[in-house]
Amino acid sequence: MTLNPSLVRGMSKPGSTTNDSAAGKDWNARLFALDWGVANRNGFKGSNLAEQCRYRYKIYVQGRSWSVSEKYILACDSPMLAIDTPFEDFFSRGLVPPRHYWPVDPKDKCRAVKFAVDWGNAHPALAQRMGKEGSGFAREEMSMDYVYDYMLHVLTQYAALLRYKPTVPENAVELCPESMACSAQGRDREFMMESREMYVAGYEPCTLPPPFTAEEEREMAAREEDVRRKVVKMKGR
Repeated sequence: MTLNPSLVRGMSKPGSTTNDSAAGKDWNARLFALDWGVANRNGFKGSNLAEQCRYRYKIYVQGRSWSVSEKYILACDSPMLAIDTPFEDFFSRGLVPPRHYWPVDPKDKCRAVKFAVDWGNAHPALAQRMGKEGSGFAREEMSMDYVYDYMLHVLTQYAALLRYKPTVPENAVELCPESMACSAQGRDREFMMESREMYVAGYEPCTLPPPFTAEEEREMAAREEDVRRKVVKMKGR
């Protein structure tokens, strides 16, 4: 797991591992410190997310707030050990523990991660299925068609809140996608061109389901809490 050491509290100081070699204790996690300033200057050569998928398990932890890495970790085919966070991604409410990931108690990170790895190593078929379920969710439920549908609904909802009528300034210059991409180079240009409107879909966007009722929210929270209690109970055996 790569991380910014200034953002994570309660875990061993990153350097190479979380091993307590003096006590002969292995916490079953390998943490690698990453200075994003240095990584940026080096072109992110040492932080390739695809290369990080070679690890048997992947830990997801928040930064100063919401972290962009959850969906990439989820897509790795490795079981995601997700440290509980108050922040929600646009897709995270669709994830079900322990089907798509293993919940980790933020108050006892090291012991919780060690137990999760010990459990996964003792139950490789179940751990592998969890990894496959997680990557399947990322591949199927987070396809670009669905992401664009989500963006449409978000923009539509925000537009409904506007209380002013936008107008085009007198000296405004119209830009087209091609002209915006002209100054870009390399992969920046490639990705900008790929994100252009390619065609008019012959179908309607997905229907936005109604908001959860208070009872449905309580039931979802109760199910997740029940899973966490079971994990804690297993860890205490």
